[in-house]
Amino acid sequence: MIPFVAVHRSLVFSHRIVGGWRWKSTKRQGPLLSAAPVRPLVDEQICITGRFLPPHCPVTLLAQMHSDEGDLWEAFAHYNTKADGTVNLTRDHSVGGSYLGCEPMGLFWGLQPAPGAREGLRLRKQNVETPFVTLVSLLEGHVSPSEGRDTELAATAIERWYLAPGVRRTEIRQDGIVATLFLPPGPGPFPAMMDLLGFGGGLMEYRAALFASRGYASLALAYKGHKDLPGPRKLMNVGDSYFKSAFQLLQNHRQVCADRVGIIGTSFGAYLTLRTATQTGVNPACLICINGAVGSNIKLLDAEGRTETYECEKKYWWYDNEGSVSFRDSSFPGNLDPGSKLKMERIACPVMCISSEDDLSIAARENATLLEETLSAAGKSQLFTHSSYPGAGHLIEPPYTPNSRVSLWSVRPEKLVALSGGHLAPHAAAQEDAWKKILEFMETNL
Repeated sequence: MIPFVAVHRSLVFSHRIVGGWRWKSTKRQGPLLSAAPVRPLVDEQICITGRFLPPHCPVTLLAQMHSDEGDLWEAFAHYNTKADGTVNLTRDHSVGGSYLGCEPMGLFWGLQPAPGAREGLRLRKQNVETPFVTLVSLLEGHVSPSEGRDTELAATAIERWYLAPGVRRTEIRQDGIVATLFLPPGPGPFPAMMDLLGFGGGLMEYRAALFASRGYASLALAYKGHKDLPGPRKLMNVGDSYFKSAFQLLQNHRQVCADRVGIIGTSFGAYLTLRTATQTGVNPACLICINGAVGSNIKLLDAEGRTETYECEKKYWWYDNEGSVSFRDSSFPGNLDPGSKLKMERIACPVMCISSEDDLSIAARENATLLEETLSAAGKSQLFTHSSYPGAGHLIEPPYTPNSRVSLWSVRPEKLVALSGGHLAPHAAAQEDAWKKILEFMETNL
């Protein structure tokens, strides 16, 4: 932890119950920076306000936080105080810095790795039982963090949680299934979602934890790259029966409504969502597919869907001027592994597709169009819902998550930095709108 953050965080934490830290003066009221709420869920909007400042003066708001891996992320914005000596991020416009305009949550979605950070960082919560703690400082003048010439007037710390009080987290290691189950407070039974993230692997729990915080039982399912799954870790060594068993485990839980269980997937997880829904004996209540494809752009080993490699077909790769790779062309419907293409006409439940128009990892919009056409030809057009977002990239996460246009994909056998696409402001707007629509879709269909 850098000294600047360490020193001021100790000051802020001693006053975080009131949501602000005051500079004290015997002559007049010192500046105050406050945030409400100070312990929100990550998808909640926060009101940040500075008071007792000189009128019409330039100030800078600086946000700094450390990821679970210890990397420093920061964002800043320039404001001018009003005639009453206040600055309010829900009302006022940033005139410079990480973002422009009236963006109440810009200090959060605008976070980027601090100068000198490791290459290809992506911000994702590894431990949902702890919050992201962001230190927000009010600085004198229009300054940049890199200048190192700032005068701090006030500061506050904000704890942003994926896990609401009372949500129960249970690790699942049963019949070969590697997952984490989240249950909302209370006896239930609850509607539920099975959550499948991308081919990066591991067991990522943050979205499932947030679903449980919003009243849904949720199962974060690992299918690749976890020590408790069959190796090697770079490959997917579980197949259709694994996903079917996991769905039925969630469906059969005594606190779950068996007929109100959906599946959500992102990227390769979206393909697995559709694939699971076409299996005999799996009857999800709804499906949500975020930037996915209707077949696999990674060569499959067998009819169960296990993978033979961890990379998509290299002949479709292209590189930008910095040497970062795009996998997008490998996922055009005509370039997908023919044996992996799904019998989409079998889908019998409502499907929501979310696609980003600046996705440089998957041709999501083209795949969503093919799914729509297939369902329409089968007389099922009423099942399909599609939201497409200009300027958004591949990594559509819960709202106010910073976008990483490029991120480290692999180190061995070769180092690959992958292009995800997306521009900060339109991507942030897409995440906020998509999350609202996802919750509405779940409310309607579960």
